[in-house]
Amino acid sequence: MSFAKPNRGLLQDRQTSFIRDDLGRPFVLPDTAPERIVSLAPNVTEILFALGLGDRVVGVTRFCDHPPAAKSIPKVGGLVDPNVEIVRSLDPDLVIGFRGNPLRVLDRIGKLGLPVFVLDIGQGLEALFPLIEKIGAVTLAGERAGRLATGLRERAEAVGAAMTGVGRRPRVFVLLYGQGLWTSGGESYLDDLIDRAGADNVASALPKKWALYKREQILKDDPEAVFVLSKTEEDFARARDWLERQSRLESVAAVRAGRVHRLDEDAASRFGPRLVDVLERMARLLHPERFGEAL
Repeated sequence: MSFAKPNRGLLQDRQTSFIRDDLGRPFVLPDTAPERIVSLAPNVTEILFALGLGDRVVGVTRFCDHPPAAKSIPKVGGLVDPNVEIVRSLDPDLVIGFRGNPLRVLDRIGKLGLPVFVLDIGQGLEALFPLIEKIGAVTLAGERAGRLATGLRERAEAVGAAMTGVGRRPRVFVLLYGQGLWTSGGESYLDDLIDRAGADNVASALPKKWALYKREQILKDDPEAVFVLSKTEEDFARARDWLERQSRLESVAAVRAGRVHRLDEDAASRFGPRLVDVLERMARLLHPERFGEAL
């Protein structure tokens, strides 16, 4: 699904009571708070729960597994194949879509007369805060959304303050478990997180969100730390063992020094509140001295 350039701010017309979603479409704000919400993306589900609206969510995708309470909510399909008939059967008064949902499916849902609000992903962490505020606006939970966004921003700013004046920025490589040397490029929000954590992404020059990295290039870059995105500790252990067994990769500085760290794949790959947890973890692992921790 290819979105037009999104409107990042919360664009609300005070007189007509509408905002624009990230497709640029006007969305009329409801007079009363929606009671039956369908979420078409895991990060949207997480934000709704973080806003205390979990009891109003009546449908989610099969990938929506956080928080655990989301697992028991009826499933409407996946990101790319949500079932329109199931969505309609849930009688929602709000459907929140996201990048990855086919536009034709979102249009079909809208033609059923169901209110559809569509959001896009951001290239950097800064885009998370207005995204939360937009969800707060369409659910009439603006005050709670403001508090959530402010708290997350303050935590991110605390990391930035800790990184002020940092001398040496280690070279970092992100590895997606089970995908060879699949990594995040310069257009990924993970690139922004690495920068905020006081390090340099060795794949930052790649003009992509994700790309397959060449073995020769990672040997040349010689990253000093590797972050493995994995769903479980067992997957992480397998990924670390794989790195240590690969021809010549065992000579990479991060592997030699044992600076191979795990990041929760779901937290790091969903544009939601847990990205701040990921940022804090990366910063503490890369610069423990900045947080009063032993080296």
